[in-house]
Amino acid sequence: MIRRFISSFVALVAIATSMTFAAEKLSPMPQGAEAAFVAGIQKDLTARFATPSDAEKAGFFRYTNEDPTGAISYANLAWNSSDPAHPCQLWYSASGKLLGADFCELKSTSPKRPALWGVTPARWDDFDPHVHYVYTDASGAMVYGKATSVKKYTGAGGDITAPTAAPLVKLGLVKDASQVKHVFLSPDMWDLIVWVLPNPNGAFADKNPNVTPSKSAEKSTM
Repeated sequence: MIRRFISSFVALVAIATSMTFAAEKLSPMPQGAEAAFVAGIQKDLTARFATPSDAEKAGFFRYTNEDPTGAISYANLAWNSSDPAHPCQLWYSASGKLLGADFCELKSTSPKRPALWGVTPARWDDFDPHVHYVYTDASGAMVYGKATSVKKYTGAGGDITAPTAAPLVKLGLVKDASQVKHVFLSPDMWDLIVWVLPNPNGAFADKNPNVTPSKSAEKSTM
């Protein structure tokens, strides 16, 4: 999930160089038409994607560890959200409860912050491209939350238009290409994060007091 709390490489790069802070100056509470947007996705997404299994059946797959907010992210690689019914990412708690969603718009098709669904454009965060991967370790356990820069990936012979595991091996990030289960580009895009689980702090807040991260959640890197 592309979120304000991101681990390892993404925290160092996406937060330091690409995340804008315009949205943080706004109230996290929905304003005006935003209330209808939030109410709509809360009803719709909760009905269709109540569990991670529901998300997986719809083409989403897990790619992160649990972050400091208690969220585990699932992506579907559809980076242009055509409408509020089509998030690019969903996030779940460690117990499998739907927490929220990301909506995405590619900068290549939307050079300016999107003005969609009544949401204030400044709420869309600016994220630079990077490459994510998920693999299995020597014990066969899935390893999530890994990423590398586009520069390193392409420098190792990778093609970001059709990512493969071979450059990850060349970079020493994995030992064997057969270990890699997913490798994909998180492109240059605008990203909107919204809590689907009711949040007394506001649907656009960083954290939700109704969510208690598990003991295995990553610590904040901000």
